[in-house]
Amino acid sequence: MTPTSSSALEISLPDSTRERGSELPVLGFDSAAVMSRIDALAEKHEGHDDTFRSAMAQLLKAELVRARDVAQAELLNERHGRRTAERLCALHDAIIRILYTTATKHLYRSPTPSDSERMAIVATGGYGRGLMAPESDIDLLFVLPYKQTAWGEQVAEVILYCLWDMGLKVGHATRTVNECIRQALADMTIRTAILESRYLIGDRHLYDELMMRFDKDVVQGTASEFVAAKLAEREERLTRAGQSRYLVEPNVKDGKGGLRDLHTLFWIAKYVYRVRDASELVKRGIFDAVEYRTFRRCEDFLWSVRCNIHFQTNRAEERLSFDIQREIAQRLGYTEHPGMQDVERFMKHYFMVARQVGGLTAILCAKLEEQEAKPAPVLNRVMARLRPHKRRGKIAGTEDFIVDNARINLAAPNVFKHDPVNLIRIFRLAQKNNLDFHPDAMRAVTRSLNLITPQVRDNPEANALFMEILTSPDAETVLRRMNETGVLGQFIRTFGKIVSMMQFNMYHHYTVDEHLIRCVGILQEIEAGTHEEFALANDLFKKIRPEHRSVLYMAVFLHDIAKGRPEDHSIAGAKVARRLCPRFGFNAAETELIAWLIQEHLTMSTVAQSRDLSDRKTIENFAAVVQSVEQMKLLTILTTADIRGVGPAVWNGWKAQLLRTLYYETEPALTGGFSEVNRARRVDVAHAEFRNAFSDWPEAELDAYISRQYPAYWLKVDLPRKIHHARFIKSADASGKKLAIEVGFEEGRAVTELTLLAPDHPWLLSIVAGACAANGANIVDAQIYTTTDGLALDTIAISREYDRNEDEARRASRIGEMIEQVLEGKVRLPEVMARRTQARAKTKVFVVEPEVVINNQWSDVYTVIEVTGLDRPGLLYQLTTAISKLSLNIGSAHVATFGERVRDVFYVTDLMGAQITAPTRQAAIKRALVHLLANPDTTRGVA
Repeated sequence: MTPTSSSALEISLPDSTRERGSELPVLGFDSAAVMSRIDALAEKHEGHDDTFRSAMAQLLKAELVRARDVAQAELLNERHGRRTAERLCALHDAIIRILYTTATKHLYRSPTPSDSERMAIVATGGYGRGLMAPESDIDLLFVLPYKQTAWGEQVAEVILYCLWDMGLKVGHATRTVNECIRQALADMTIRTAILESRYLIGDRHLYDELMMRFDKDVVQGTASEFVAAKLAEREERLTRAGQSRYLVEPNVKDGKGGLRDLHTLFWIAKYVYRVRDASELVKRGIFDAVEYRTFRRCEDFLWSVRCNIHFQTNRAEERLSFDIQREIAQRLGYTEHPGMQDVERFMKHYFMVARQVGGLTAILCAKLEEQEAKPAPVLNRVMARLRPHKRRGKIAGTEDFIVDNARINLAAPNVFKHDPVNLIRIFRLAQKNNLDFHPDAMRAVTRSLNLITPQVRDNPEANALFMEILTSPDAETVLRRMNETGVLGQFIRTFGKIVSMMQFNMYHHYTVDEHLIRCVGILQEIEAGTHEEFALANDLFKKIRPEHRSVLYMAVFLHDIAKGRPEDHSIAGAKVARRLCPRFGFNAAETELIAWLIQEHLTMSTVAQSRDLSDRKTIENFAAVVQSVEQMKLLTILTTADIRGVGPAVWNGWKAQLLRTLYYETEPALTGGFSEVNRARRVDVAHAEFRNAFSDWPEAELDAYISRQYPAYWLKVDLPRKIHHARFIKSADASGKKLAIEVGFEEGRAVTELTLLAPDHPWLLSIVAGACAANGANIVDAQIYTTTDGLALDTIAISREYDRNEDEARRASRIGEMIEQVLEGKVRLPEVMARRTQARAKTKVFVVEPEVVINNQWSDVYTVIEVTGLDRPGLLYQLTTAISKLSLNIGSAHVATFGERVRDVFYVTDLMGAQITAPTRQAAIKRALVHLLANPDTTRGVA
């Protein structure tokens, strides 16, 4: 009930947020009782206004805390987020009404108010919508008839200072009606705030005058301007928050498919169609009943998530970050299922809701276009799909679809019912004719998903059309539209199981379905050869057998299809491929090749990043897996697309060089010694590239430097890093220092790189790792080389801690100083490490089962220890220290971090240089390292 007089104190839900015919109880807050207590305080402290105001603020704060506790309990019990937001809003309405009444009754009473002593208090912005998250701001507008008076200033001051004393965040403005109109015309943010305004208390006529003038002087005739501005604002917001709605740490408020998208949708509807409540969108023919229910369901879910985040974090946190996702999932009642954690089920639901929000936005845009509510020039830049150039006509080869404003649309309402294969054909025709999709057509597709029956899935033409889509230009865009409409998951049911599925780890940036679709797009970039970063894959794509092109596309599309199952997803995915591929026209040999690629899609990345590529046994073992050069070419291309598709900055020059080295080292083993580019020749080519980059160096100096690096270095390191190393070593030699450290910044990966040159030392890696950990630096990967003259050349990448490079450089200097002090015996690392703080909070939410594998088959010389566990600061130091204390020598180490998961591989021997063969000794090593991984406080045990 909206109050109509200044004495209305009853707490009730705003008109736009209250269910018809019901008065919801609001958090145990009794306005009348509270007002009576404030009256008593006024009487008690009469003549002492400051004391009275302080006592009133304390009283209201206590009541607010109690009501918020009730709100949280009701949210956990009912799990109804929108209702909680309504109740919290109504609670604050009541407090503001009480404060206004108190100010005008006890503090600044005006028995015969003049015409200027009038004020309307108006809720604006999100608060004006009648929905409020627990930690949201209160936005108030004090509307005056004329310029500010002493009375108006005093009343506003009482209200604001008391709200601030209660710990609330308040945004406010004091304006006359004329000022409101003038500023709304000039500023779209103010215009939107007034659009959502809601009368709270005070002079109702002032509020009514404001809204009448706003409608007449601001809104009328400006719908297209407002729509264009709001859509442009949305594009800018999504660019800041991340364009994909499938980012695994989404922003619930500002991210794509979040609450702000629903707000934008309703702002536009309210401005253009003059609706007051979302339910009116059905009467206006914008949504049907099913779509309106979807709108309310999405809104309630997102409000539930947002309110729970605020209560859980006790701040206005809008990002659903990893460290709170599990708690929010449990607060919402999600449970674990086979193959999927509770948090993964929750996030799958979240991404499905985000997709539905996108569908609702498209429906409104279609309606706007139909009614010509926007100007073409502006909106074409903002939302190119909304209204391209006018063009209508037929599409060659079909009578079921037409071109409508350069987009594909239905020729008749029943085209899908008439021929359900049209649900696939529409996407292929759009792709083939370079047409965008009309929102009305996509709406009809979504409503017709039940027509995709087993008969359609087995239809040869439908499956042939899908293969054309998958292997033709712009496949990524078309597949994404198929996914967003639900066609892809309905047509390929196994794909439907991974739609909106997230993996609860810090490595993957996107949901599984979005990752697969992105990988297809990357594969097309590789085929086009447009990106030099994929140089090896670009070259190999030109050399694969033509009939394997479609094999590769299908393998990329399906490589993670079995995620979320109890069984290993690579093995389960191969089984899915064997069942699925014959349907798409693949013969038995092609089907088996696709299954093999899926089963081995992680192998090449694992070997390249965590094995010694100069060890002959590594190459022989990998050759035994890939079996032929053709299969290795296909696997290399798939691996490249997979790593690049994980997320920004995951692919880099170092990983590209490792894959290139593994490929060319393995090729001779598969060809009986013959290689297109044999090892010696590749080393010579690397030398020549290096010489060309240093034409200013004397020949003798170049020869001497080249001889300082082993052949494996020239093959495993990319040219930019070789150039950097050479300049660094030359500078270090000139300085005459025993230890030299240089700092670099790779902002794309959010890491700081330390390049270190020092006399080689059995404990050097452990010392470096300990110095990093002692300074709070977490090592994410390490590239370790030894020169022929006995120097260690190491590049250590540590997680970035500071925004400013200068601060990072100072931290790196401290690390360098500590390494030098330890080498000189001035500092004992065990003592330093015993005092340091453990485990960063970000990884505490993850569980990685510790695993230690000890293997003598991966090398003829070394025993290989592969360690997998939850990453934490100081772990590499602990591992290397423990290995040394187990009387083992580390020949080489291969350090890699995948989000929160660390995989470190150590090539070791005993003190006599022999492999570890005794089962009891192996068991003791494994037991010690598993214990270390499982117990973060093991520092003291190994020190």
